[in-house]
Amino acid sequence: MILAVSALSGGHRGDPRTPPGLPGLPAPFLGAAVVGSGERVAAVDAYGDVVDLRAPGPAGRALVAVSAERQVAGTVPAGDAIVARARLSDGATPPFWRADSIRQRYLPGTNVLRTVARFGAEKAAVVRRIGGPGAAEADRRWLGRARPLAPGAPRWARTMYRRSLLVLRALTDRRTGAVAAGARDGWAYVWPRDAASVAIALAKAGYKVEARRVARFLVGLDLNAAARFSGTGAPVPGRAAQGDAAGWVAAAARAAGLRRDLPIDTGWQWRVKADYQEGDPGDYLANAIASRAGGIASAFVTPRGLVRTAGDPDSGLDSAAAWAVRPFPLPALFPTARRTLLRLVARGGSRFGLVPSENWYGGNEPWTAPTAWSAWALAALARQDDDGRARHAALQLMGDLRRAATPLGLLPERVNARTGLPTSTTPLAWSHAFAILALRELWPGRAGS
Repeated sequence: MILAVSALSGGHRGDPRTPPGLPGLPAPFLGAAVVGSGERVAAVDAYGDVVDLRAPGPAGRALVAVSAERQVAGTVPAGDAIVARARLSDGATPPFWRADSIRQRYLPGTNVLRTVARFGAEKAAVVRRIGGPGAAEADRRWLGRARPLAPGAPRWARTMYRRSLLVLRALTDRRTGAVAAGARDGWAYVWPRDAASVAIALAKAGYKVEARRVARFLVGLDLNAAARFSGTGAPVPGRAAQGDAAGWVAAAARAAGLRRDLPIDTGWQWRVKADYQEGDPGDYLANAIASRAGGIASAFVTPRGLVRTAGDPDSGLDSAAAWAVRPFPLPALFPTARRTLLRLVARGGSRFGLVPSENWYGGNEPWTAPTAWSAWALAALARQDDDGRARHAALQLMGDLRRAATPLGLLPERVNARTGLPTSTTPLAWSHAFAILALRELWPGRAGS
């Protein structure tokens, strides 16, 4: 999700100041992990502080919400979070961000997070879980239901696959199927595109019941009303409907095996709407592909590949060309989509992945979702690739994605192009959904899995 943020001034002595982070770690109060299993969900920072807590589900009401605007401005008061503190032998109770060192990890196969702080010779730990002592075992049982990757999948791929599934478990409401894009102020909403990718990934991984729950939630939305929705299905004002919504909902419904009338079948209008880049309305490639519009070749194909804006060769190649391969297969466009994606990978510019499109207006920070969806499409194209370039490019992008992941294995929305450090919401649901889909395309496992 792209959030327009107006930074607070932070220029007055009376303004709160975010405490400084430890060397090599981000400042406190920036969400670095999620805990939860589809009921309540919490975002936890690198120091074990709860910085966002939602109920009754991941897209529900905020019980704790550190403002994203204050995060960017560096003006978060300590009282806005549930702060982890040590109890030292001298009676002091310092916050964990005053420690000499911090280590953080998930208990294996779970969404239970343990943060250990060292203060000199003394050590303190905090465990963040939702669901009581049985939460870890419940997570492991749920993860055990997943279709495995092929036996030849490397260890890093299996690790990314499992962690990505657990992220989707945390961000998907187990009662309603509402999927929060992220556990953060401004992101804890349901975007049809993001949630649909989660439904497709869950279905591919063997979680048909969960996939159907997500798809049913999406089919019940008034997609013309807004770009995003609350956990109850109510439209959230402020952003108009985007042109790919109906197509993604239809794809989710197909993947989940729903049989009912879908919004894409009712004359959905994709033109003159914003696309996944959430800028000005227009006639965009992503929306045309998702809507299976006619005339895509004549409007978007150039000698270099598929461009973002209809009739405008100078609008630049768009990574959404991948969507014409997966999940909206248009075989006539496969050669052009392949050429587009290989060019985007070749021009690269960062070890951490791709920006959304060639003329992307949002700076040079790589985005994990376009990186992962391009890998998914290239892995699919590799089945008919005589020279191996498509699979090589897919694996290159997965390597970029691994470098963009945090030490906990979580995918930020975007990262610094030089350092790979997160610069936005961590983790992001649709990035992990596309990672799952790319991994399953590269190492599909046994027939029918």
